[in-house]
Amino acid sequence: MDTFQGKTVLITGASTGIGRALALELAQRGAQLALNARDADRLGETAGRCAAAGTAVLAVPGDVTRPEDCRAMVARTVERFRTLDALVNNAGMTMWARFDALTDLAPLERLLAVNYLGAAYTTAAALPYLKNSRGLIVAVASIAGLTGVPERTGYAASKHALVGFCESLRIELRGSGVDVTIVAPDFVKSELHKGALGADGRPLGVSPMDEPHIMTSEQCARLIVRAMSRRQRLLITSRRGRLGRWARLVAPALVDRIAARAIRLRR
Repeated sequence: MDTFQGKTVLITGASTGIGRALALELAQRGAQLALNARDADRLGETAGRCAAAGTAVLAVPGDVTRPEDCRAMVARTVERFRTLDALVNNAGMTMWARFDALTDLAPLERLLAVNYLGAAYTTAAALPYLKNSRGLIVAVASIAGLTGVPERTGYAASKHALVGFCESLRIELRGSGVDVTIVAPDFVKSELHKGALGADGRPLGVSPMDEPHIMTSEQCARLIVRAMSRRQRLLITSRRGRLGRWARLVAPALVDRIAARAIRLRR
């Protein structure tokens, strides 16, 4: 996928953060966009900005934890654009809490439903069309999907599930023409963090990140687009993340200490 001109891309979680930035970046490159999120008003704002860039865009509100919504968003995409060339499973939620501080374990189910099952449901609906187009599946996971991170037990577990799903699916799809790109961002400035669940299962309301010192959603989106154009197997967006992936093989305790320090500094 060396060019996105005229290609149809479906992005979940496109109303804010990385999903929104990715939609705007692809709009500049001439992609036809189907955009999904639960918040119809904010999704409409993103779709409007993409349309203003001169691209064809379809807003499809829906909840990825509902299989029927996933089937509907894919069906509407294909009905409108007649094809589907790339699916970006970006919808997600996060949590900041030590496991032994949790007062309610129900949010763990919600994290799995959004971060893993939502991607599986949408992929299942999209796969027949992606096979026809020899297309691309993109999963926006996390560094926390590759290694353990303190205070992120629920989030890391859900992203590990997503990564395992995608790596297994990639093997199953060999010879089909469909490629799988896993994206593992380090900390990214996003409204996602304001909605992070705390130990009581309620949204924090404020970002726990030192946001002036971390990557912006726009910077992350540009890296993702480049990885998509190369049909890259794995994108790790930070030097720290890339080094940590290999260091875990020879010095796992060191990586644990680095992860703990990163959470303390939150940058």
